[in-house]
Amino acid sequence: MPPHGGGMGGLMDFKQMEAFVNVIKYRSFSKAADASFLTQPTISTHVNTLEKELGVLLVDRQPKEALPTKQGQIFYEYALNMLHTREQATFALNTFSQKVGGILEIQTSSIPGQYLLPKLMREFQKQYENVRYYLEQSDSSIVIENIKAQKGEIGFTGMKNDDGMTYTPLMQDKVVLLTPKNQKFENLTGKRLNIKDFIGEGFVWREQGSGTRLAFENHIKHLGYDPKSMNIIARMNSMEAIKQAVSYGLGVSIVSEISIPENIENETYMAFPIEEFQVSREFYLVCNHKVSMSPTAEIFKNFTLDYFQFRRMEG
Repeated sequence: MPPHGGGMGGLMDFKQMEAFVNVIKYRSFSKAADASFLTQPTISTHVNTLEKELGVLLVDRQPKEALPTKQGQIFYEYALNMLHTREQATFALNTFSQKVGGILEIQTSSIPGQYLLPKLMREFQKQYENVRYYLEQSDSSIVIENIKAQKGEIGFTGMKNDDGMTYTPLMQDKVVLLTPKNQKFENLTGKRLNIKDFIGEGFVWREQGSGTRLAFENHIKHLGYDPKSMNIIARMNSMEAIKQAVSYGLGVSIVSEISIPENIENETYMAFPIEEFQVSREFYLVCNHKVSMSPTAEIFKNFTLDYFQFRRMEG
């Protein structure tokens, strides 16, 4: 353990600061290793060396998480600023397109993470092949909180809050009913269903912070239904797991239309438009405008906005 109250015994290394910043961001040495594309022992060595050079303990290593000490919290803000300044300086000195690189940390909710971002990242990589990605997937509410906490520079969500973050609409999507392919629903093929037709079914439901779930629950409240009276059979945070559960007959679910393949007739589940729920929902790019972005994140953000604008023009 480093002594408390010493001075800077050596020169700080940017790799050490990056390791420390990621440990604090993700409250974990193992997650910091994943985000940095390094091994956990390497992360630990970098942080230990930094603490020795500064002469203070920066990280409180608890059994289940790593938290900043008081000195660590103070140094964290300075380290973030120094890393951003380094990236901006490096970018200014390098050739614009060929030298864009580094690790881009992205927070995303389930639907964008599974159905939008893989293709988007591939298109971006065609122009900027030196960029690597650390993508953390959760529900929309956690994505927003993580962007506030600077755990990633860019987020993708299915909801927005009035919380000072910057939300830019990317695309609209409808919500559909997902059902098993059984006799009851096969007899309804091609029809729009009313909520009363399925509200009594067992539901395979999304987690509490899901934008899809929140949109549906808010809507049926206005129609006089009580979301708390729904028969929730299971809660899952994986869209593919929900599809499998529905296909085996565990229940029905409410899902984004974008998650449904075009050749759904080959699947073991069915999808129906909902008569009283034709409102399109938005997917957003969320950023923390109070924090300066790295050049790579700024370029990715602009690329994303152009990409979805082009898709809207095509559609």
